[in-house]
Amino acid sequence: MPVDETRTLSPEPSTAQKPRTAPAAAPRKNTPVYSVWLVRLMVVGLVLAALNLRPAITSLGPLLEEVRKGLGMSGAVAGLVTSVPSVCFAVFGIMAPRLARRFGPASIVCAGMAAIAVGLFLRPFAGGTAGFLAASALALVGIAVSNILLPAIVKQWFPDRVSTMTGLYSMALAIGTSLAALSTVPMTKALGGSWQTGLAVWGILAVLALCVWLPLAVRHGRDRGRSAAGTKPETETPDVEALESAAETPAPAPALRMVRSRTAWALACFFGLQATAAYITMGWMPQIFRDAGISAGTAGVLLALTMAMGVPLAFVIPRVATRLTHQGPVAVVLGLCGLSGYAGLYLAPAGGAWAWALLLGISNCAFPLALTMIGLRAKSHQGVVKLSAFAQSIGYLISIPGPLLIGVLHDASGGWGLPIALMAALMVPQMVVGVLAGRNRTVERELAA
Repeated sequence: MPVDETRTLSPEPSTAQKPRTAPAAAPRKNTPVYSVWLVRLMVVGLVLAALNLRPAITSLGPLLEEVRKGLGMSGAVAGLVTSVPSVCFAVFGIMAPRLARRFGPASIVCAGMAAIAVGLFLRPFAGGTAGFLAASALALVGIAVSNILLPAIVKQWFPDRVSTMTGLYSMALAIGTSLAALSTVPMTKALGGSWQTGLAVWGILAVLALCVWLPLAVRHGRDRGRSAAGTKPETETPDVEALESAAETPAPAPALRMVRSRTAWALACFFGLQATAAYITMGWMPQIFRDAGISAGTAGVLLALTMAMGVPLAFVIPRVATRLTHQGPVAVVLGLCGLSGYAGLYLAPAGGAWAWALLLGISNCAFPLALTMIGLRAKSHQGVVKLSAFAQSIGYLISIPGPLLIGVLHDASGGWGLPIALMAALMVPQMVVGVLAGRNRTVERELAA
């Protein structure tokens, strides 16, 4: 890994210089040993950050009934709770690129992990629905900025391994998602049966991530300070400026506007519709199973199975997608799995519960596909930052009404028929925009044309 990073930062010698091998090798010889450690620490940091991007959400689903009773929530208010992630991701995600330019991506992700930890520790004990929502929002702000910046950090640090590293942290994200869904109920029982304790314990995972990101943020801040002072940084750690100067293609112009790109809009709509399906699944699927006569523990296991499908597929899908010139067929296959799962959930929610959970888990792997397409649809780190911020912020804005509308329809109809029909209907446009977003083009070239 360190050799590849050095290649990224140092241009190859010209033909006339190639016989002089000793001087060309000198910079690598003098590279401090801790640069290797720093790159490896970044890999660990990516994994731990990804592990923290969903437990705040999936730990709530299996305990939603207990939380509703404890706080006196109606179905509509519970739907609002499940919509809070989308609101925070849409509102605060758009701020991530500006914050990253000012303070550095590592510093912002570090602050995001701190916000997640504080929010998760506070929300069960904040008192009342308003306090619960406010503390949840704090944790979700940290998740929002980290969501935006992780694809850009992968592009920045591992430009030749985008699919591998995207698969790695997508797999870690899926593990964190399924782990929270699987273990929240049994862990709550083991800790005395209090839903407050069962939710708060997930703040510990964010503290672990914070311990790794803190030295990364300190090192990056020190290198930025040295660069500003005109002093060469101590390490070979890649930064935005070095990567942009060494790139074969020019960085996108500052005036590049994603709002004018059809591909960016298609990707934003695809991201929004897959996020709608994911947050409806995470927030409401356990309750659908519980209302069908399945126990709370088993409902949590079923949700964990759905989320666990992302563990192998989050690694496979990015690798398959990057080898295709058009990622649309992958989006269609995932959408068809979702339609099949919803049909089964409507016809026999308890009888085929394991099969429906499996199919919906495959469908939810549209998320790593969306992340991969963000990396493929832009040519540079800067372009990925802008496209990631645009697609995710607009996408999460699109996804806000979905979970809330599910709660309203359930209260109005007294059953799950209408909500499930809405979920299935949304899968059709998701496949359409997935095909449009998967076309072989970049936003820079599209806007230049």
